Amino acid sequence: MTLSVEQCTDRTEWDAAVNAGRGHPMQLWGWGQTKAAHNWSVDRVLVHDATGTLVGSAQLLFRRLPFPFRSLAYIPRGPQTTESSSTKVLDAVVNYVKLTHGSVVLSIEPDWDMDSPSATVLLAAGWRRTESTILMGRTLILDLHRSEDELLAAMTKKTRQYIRKSGREALDYRPVSREEVPQCLAVYRLTADRAGFGIHSDAYYLDIFDNLGGGSAVFAAFDGDAVVAFLWLAASGATAFELYGGMTDVGQNLRANFTLKWTAIRAMKERGVGRYDFNGLLNDGVSKFKIGFADHENLLAGTWDKPLSPLYPVYARVLPLARKAVRKTGRFVSGAPAVLSGLRKRVAAPTK
Repeated sequence: MTLSVEQCTDRTEWDAAVNAGRGHPMQLWGWGQTKAAHNWSVDRVLVHDATGTLVGSAQLLFRRLPFPFRSLAYIPRGPQTTESSSTKVLDAVVNYVKLTHGSVVLSIEPDWDMDSPSATVLLAAGWRRTESTILMGRTLILDLHRSEDELLAAMTKKTRQYIRKSGREALDYRPVSREEVPQCLAVYRLTADRAGFGIHSDAYYLDIFDNLGGGSAVFAAFDGDAVVAFLWLAASGATAFELYGGMTDVGQNLRANFTLKWTAIRAMKERGVGRYDFNGLLNDGVSKFKIGFADHENLLAGTWDKPLSPLYPVYARVLPLARKAVRKTGRFVSGAPAVLSGLRKRVAAPTK
């Protein structure tokens, strides 16, 4: 199969390609636009076969690294491709990155199941599995094609009870307007201080809201005019993905997060989205709460590196050390910039 790779500079064309390929919201134009405004650069490519048929697409994020590494290339939850074309599409994207950007490595965290044919051929194609993950492979994904009764039946008894209980409280569960986002961010700061993880400035989150447009869905539980809990999603045509969330003490006492999450799930189902991704599972209280919403877990393909430079072994040795400095953040959206800032400092010695 002879494939061609070309840049895409039109937002409408790009998002149409992502959604046609049932792509992840982190592949949407607005997500890349936000990252480009906050220490990354972005390149979006369409892959066509010899007949001109679109067979793949990938939003590439680049982070500059110290000389001589040049840059890290990263595809979050991509590329978009069919299983029959995945190997060739990845080969075409790898060649494009190597020739156009000269990056030390291309890292991917595709939205593929661990046991899918696309994932199983990566090792044979010269990709290397790495534990230097950004997005967690162990997660929980709901099939929103199931009926509400089926989704409820898959939950634990306690989760269903708390949904009913918190739903009876005098709280208003609804989408958040642009003017109300700062209230959610104030709650997020309280949550981050309480749990001890780092977050961005408010400007970063407002950029996400503005740049994703309809792909940014924020829901909150209101006690009068006050936000007591919020949940922020990014959504493509195929997948809803949890980004952020938090609660006040009032929201926690009323267990508002149960009905709030159910509100978001139902809203995404009504929108026609087919998958609802809880964005990772750890062995902590938040994950225990998430697991109550289903009778299963999901394991995605994980993180894979394609070395593009003889310097890759040095890069691969140093990167895990840099990641330790921000491991507490636990999320790509808040941790990755600090990770690579740390890497920039730590690679200085080996490059002398």
